[in-house]
Amino acid sequence: MLLDATAVPADRGGVGRYVDSLVAALDAGGARVVVACQPRDAELYGTLAPHAQVLPTPQSVATRTARLAWEQTTLPGLVRRLAVDVVHSPHYTMPLASRAASVVTLHDATFFTDAVLHSSVKARFFRAWTVAALRGADLCVVPSQATARELARATGTRPARLRVIQHGVDLERFHPPSPEEIRAARTAVGLGNTPYVAFLGALEPRKNVPALVRGFAEAVAGRPDPPALVLAGQPGWDGQVERALDAVPHRLRVIRAGYLPFDTLAGFLGGAELVAYPSLGEGFGLPVLEAMASGACVLTTRRLSLPEVGGDAVAYCGVGAGDVAVALRELLDDPTRRAALAEAAQRRAKEFSWETTADQHREAYDVAWHRWRSRR
Repeated sequence: MLLDATAVPADRGGVGRYVDSLVAALDAGGARVVVACQPRDAELYGTLAPHAQVLPTPQSVATRTARLAWEQTTLPGLVRRLAVDVVHSPHYTMPLASRAASVVTLHDATFFTDAVLHSSVKARFFRAWTVAALRGADLCVVPSQATARELARATGTRPARLRVIQHGVDLERFHPPSPEEIRAARTAVGLGNTPYVAFLGALEPRKNVPALVRGFAEAVAGRPDPPALVLAGQPGWDGQVERALDAVPHRLRVIRAGYLPFDTLAGFLGGAELVAYPSLGEGFGLPVLEAMASGACVLTTRRLSLPEVGGDAVAYCGVGAGDVAVALRELLDDPTRRAALAEAAQRRAKEFSWETTADQHREAYDVAWHRWRSRR
């Protein structure tokens, strides 16, 4: 099986963590894996998957246009030369002329159902490639039942073309943090000893960060020693975030921490009073699961896949600023409930493993290969 990891960005978000963790778990489980990757990632995948064949691509595939050109022209030849049985394209796009069975991961359906939450160029691009994958791939993997339902509704896809495989969580990296790990995370964001509410994710419209900022300001306005709000993650294109931040009273502290190193995340999430993730909709919701594994009390919404991840182990709220404010205030006022949710979250997080995810992907590869063979 060849896994095309060339679309993984240098700063690992949810998709990057999915690909990295899947490669490692497949290799550990004995799968014969070839990993095509950016040159900067060759050493990483050699470490994550010591038994795999790692093939760095030319440096020229660093841009999206160059990567897509490589995928359509060079990758099919690589597949033939290596006699690959299955090509797994884990980020929407796929080689259209490959002589092997094809599996494509489709992470999200909101490009169809809530296109306004994305830039117009991004929405058009991913809608087009999602349709192409649904028509051309032997099997498409989606990370949640909600995503499968939304894709079927939006595109008319038959359920048999979709395989739901949930993500896992790395319990070695995401665990209730030690005091030293919490101090390191606090230092990384410049917090000192101030209690804080944490958010982790790209600052894009569907993450609903403006409502979180306004809800936070309302929830802590009357407190003599209010916690800080820390927004960690890659900058996005949501212009409403700046407007919401400008309206926060000066006595309240909101920190834009930016991208945090991976090894600080457990300390950041587990060291918070609570983690707030009031998303308007997710294909899966990996930050919620990682916060749960880190021993955090999590507040999120019931949109799309998030209840599949959180179950009864997280608190839920609506998506409006007032809804967020009420939920934040109740949780901040109730340390006993926060502790109970954090304990339940740790137990539930143990139900998600990358080993199980990898086993289910191997089954998907077998299904795809047999479908491909039956057409020859």
